[in-house]
Amino acid sequence: MTLSATCYQNSCQRVVAATVLMHFLLCAANGWAQPVDGSAYPSRPLRFVVPFPPGGSNDIIARALVGKLSEDLRQSVVVDNRGGANGIIGTDLTAKSPPDGHTFLIVGNGFAINPHVYRKLPYHAERDFAPVSLVGYGGFVLVVHPSIAARSVNELVTLAKSSPGKLTMASAGVGNMAHLSGELFMSLTGTRFVHVPYKGGGPAMTELLGGQVALYFSTVIVALPHIRAGKLRALAVTGSRRATVAPELPTIAEAGVTGYAVDGWYAMLMPAQTPPRIITRFATGLHRALQASDVKQRLATQGIDTATSTPDEVRKIIAADLVTWGKVVRDAGIQPE
Repeated sequence: MTLSATCYQNSCQRVVAATVLMHFLLCAANGWAQPVDGSAYPSRPLRFVVPFPPGGSNDIIARALVGKLSEDLRQSVVVDNRGGANGIIGTDLTAKSPPDGHTFLIVGNGFAINPHVYRKLPYHAERDFAPVSLVGYGGFVLVVHPSIAARSVNELVTLAKSSPGKLTMASAGVGNMAHLSGELFMSLTGTRFVHVPYKGGGPAMTELLGGQVALYFSTVIVALPHIRAGKLRALAVTGSRRATVAPELPTIAEAGVTGYAVDGWYAMLMPAQTPPRIITRFATGLHRALQASDVKQRLATQGIDTATSTPDEVRKIIAADLVTWGKVVRDAGIQPE
């Protein structure tokens, strides 16, 4: 009986020891799988949503960043072009994705314009997204098809006034930056173009190159190769300063349209409720990618100056633009759809 009691006691001790060890291992495993600093993120491939078709400025920036992001995050990053509805389809897709940092979105000024152009968006521009960082700044350029008899802004204004309603103006969609840049131009010059909206900057540029439309307020990043190849004629840039990549081009204000200035920005967003530690981890990799000399040079040659920021700075830029572009939309008489 004594021997049996001893065996029983030893057996119990072994069971208790095994239980304690198992508990320790499970706790350690959970701790390694979910560290508080977000080092286990990401756990699978990431989706980089571009809410426009291939060929536009958002798409070009995305493809310049995707390789560096993949290296830094040690996961593949796939560009997902979800064009349509002036960026709304891809933006909504991101808003409704799980807030785990594996889906993110690149947006520009149009993100702050759509709430004023569409009566019912399927998302809220401020509540449904978590800002990550600025990506860069990029200007726009007024370009015309070579068949148009205008070699300066003044000549374009004269031509438009002599034939009101004859010149066609492409845009990447109603309320897009290209559209509102044109609306502001028409308001300040007393001209009137026929607006022809397309489903993204890529299709708009294709039609302009083919001569189906007369002019376009394009992003510099998209138009520059065609300008240099002689396929398009650049008249002026829209920004408050000349573009470093094309300093020979005057600003529209310098060309005689007093008070005209349209500057562009690009930023990265994730779904709302994405944990701050994941945003911080992703932003760290993003900032390293943006500061890489080859990325900076690649984008600079196409008119984009890379930039980084805190999430709060992005939030403030969006809030300010919601006010600014709301006024432009109202003044242009654009009715929400």
